[in-house]
Amino acid sequence: MFNLAFLIPIFPLLAFVLIVFFLNRNNRVSALTAVAGILLSGVFAYGVLFEAIGKGAELAKHPFFQTLPFVWTLPTGKSFFFVGWMIDPLAAVTLFMVTTVCLMIFIYSIGYMQHSHTDEHGHHHVTDDPRYARFFAYISLFACGMLGLVISSNLFELFIFWELMGLCSYLLIGFWSVRRPNEHHIDDAQTVRAKLAAIKAFLTTRVGDTIFFIGLIFLYIQAKDLNFDAIFNEKTLHLLATTEAIPGVPWVTVIALLILGGTIGKSAQFPLHVWLPDAMEGPTPVSALIHAATMVAAGVYLIARTYPLYITAAEAGGPAMTAVAIVGAFTALFAATIGVAQDDIKRVLAYSTISQLGFMVAALGIGAYVAGAFHLITHAFFKALLFLSAGSVIHGVGTNDMMNMGGLRKKMPITTTVFIIGALALAGIPPLAGFWSKDEILAHAFELGFGAHPDQVASAVFVMLAIAAFFTAFYMTRQIFLTFFGEARDHHAVEHAHESPKVMWMPLAVLAFFACVLGFANATPFGINFFGYFVGEYVLGIKEHLEHTPFNPMVAGISVGIAVAGIALGWLIYGWHPVKHGQRDPLSRVPILWSVFRNKYWMDELYGIVIVQKEGAAGKTGKADSVRVQPGLLLYFVGWLSEISFAFDKWVVDGLVNLAGALGRVFSAISGWIDKTFVDGAVNFVGMITNEIGDGMKYIQTGRVQNYLLLAITGATIFAFVFFLIR
Repeated sequence: MFNLAFLIPIFPLLAFVLIVFFLNRNNRVSALTAVAGILLSGVFAYGVLFEAIGKGAELAKHPFFQTLPFVWTLPTGKSFFFVGWMIDPLAAVTLFMVTTVCLMIFIYSIGYMQHSHTDEHGHHHVTDDPRYARFFAYISLFACGMLGLVISSNLFELFIFWELMGLCSYLLIGFWSVRRPNEHHIDDAQTVRAKLAAIKAFLTTRVGDTIFFIGLIFLYIQAKDLNFDAIFNEKTLHLLATTEAIPGVPWVTVIALLILGGTIGKSAQFPLHVWLPDAMEGPTPVSALIHAATMVAAGVYLIARTYPLYITAAEAGGPAMTAVAIVGAFTALFAATIGVAQDDIKRVLAYSTISQLGFMVAALGIGAYVAGAFHLITHAFFKALLFLSAGSVIHGVGTNDMMNMGGLRKKMPITTTVFIIGALALAGIPPLAGFWSKDEILAHAFELGFGAHPDQVASAVFVMLAIAAFFTAFYMTRQIFLTFFGEARDHHAVEHAHESPKVMWMPLAVLAFFACVLGFANATPFGINFFGYFVGEYVLGIKEHLEHTPFNPMVAGISVGIAVAGIALGWLIYGWHPVKHGQRDPLSRVPILWSVFRNKYWMDELYGIVIVQKEGAAGKTGKADSVRVQPGLLLYFVGWLSEISFAFDKWVVDGLVNLAGALGRVFSAISGWIDKTFVDGAVNFVGMITNEIGDGMKYIQTGRVQNYLLLAITGATIFAFVFFLIR
């Protein structure tokens, strides 16, 4: 199967081509083609996984490399890039995760992209989205991008698929940025928000991508290659560690920090996290793809794939690993606090994703490679479950606002059940998958931070992640009670709520199953450590074995206690006395914290574009003017700086250039007059004299020999006469 692994991203790409050029007029065939494409990818991905498991540690030490029959040459001197694929344990498990989650999302989308509405006569209609086929083409290309990234054999090839996902995210976040007259499922306000959110996501991630690309350039200059087998070897890593970029800072540290910039942008880490919450303007399956199986997972995967650089940088005394740990831990806590004050059901999950990605990044930063990779896999399943469940709720009630929900457990029992499973997994309640992966991260941080040789960074990471875990359990409990329990706060919305069709809840059941059992693949008290031995046995380019953290009962107890405390506080505030219609959120009684969390620390206002519905306008007017869009302080500063630069350019730079031009014209005029009067005058005078002499002499040019002989004799006679006179 390894030899056929290159087909895994080809199948979704082929589905994209078929839908765009041949099948787009038939919605059902387009959807089935997309599902068939990702299903075939899944079949091959599972084959790769089983073959990889059979090889075990041998595959970890000697990953499988293969190239296509042709070579892609670039004008880079004598070097060239191979277009190929690489399979190692990390790639194998990631392929399993991506194809499984994508398949569930694709199947779910068949039902979700059908919209229901009631006309003026009270008749109920169910119609396909006007761009139904286009949607399945886009998500197929999205899946191709992630799958291609996972199996890439060099960083340049990885970067191409990385950018392909950036394009797909732009297209899908802004999927509803155009509204036709017959579209009832979106309004004019949403089209404006979708358009701005797509632009915001594209530009924000481009910042990180640019930093990442600079790192690739430096790596290529120093290592003369970007193929993983060429750069992740002892010789190249030693060269990068011993060659200084600036005094005291080796190239490996600089390159690792620049690659981290790509992860910060793609995985929405602070301070480039602002695009991800607004990405909720796309259809819910897109949110699930971005937050679980593709886009943001790519950033964490990038650090895991280039982990030898970070290990080498740490051994060289550089701060790259510390930077990774601090960025991840701070982001985890920062985003978790914001999640407690959001009312949009998908926006809460968006900040949850940012926080959980912070857990993964922090884990990699403190050396918990296995724990970080395992949380990447488990999180994909329960976060896809949560987003798709939220989409089921939205599909049933027609609103994202949890304050207009309540009491849905009776209307949507299946959705309620699977959502609670996903929420408990995210909160870290055993024996669900999220507990085992999150607990291992906390255990590793605790062991390093409070062990025999305490590490201050690790101890700070543990404290921040523990607090973030508390907030996670709290806001998920808040979300459950606001959405499914208590009384209906908007009777019109809840009255028409209904359970989603089978094509939507069946994928939820599959994801719920994985959210329940997947955690047993790693560190448990039962001695099952398959994932740790398989993925962490050996990492290409790293000599020593990366030890995975064993199960720690004390840390597990702390972790569960934190989660239970968060759930208990959430129940006391939102469950004991459920929020009623017209009642404010109880947390608003703490005005300072509520205002800070509600406004997301005013990061949008600081950066640039704020994309929100005005208070009281959500779901009521449906007009574009119900969206508040304003430039932030950073844009104001950039505008002021640009005006200053323009004035300096106009009056100083342009003034000096114009002065130089004027002086040049004066000197050229003087030089021209001198040239014309004296130089050209002298030349013209010589020419005139020569011309006159020539005119006079032309009369003696008769062409007769006797005349020339007469002149010669006459001249000789005159010469002789003068000679005798002088003598």
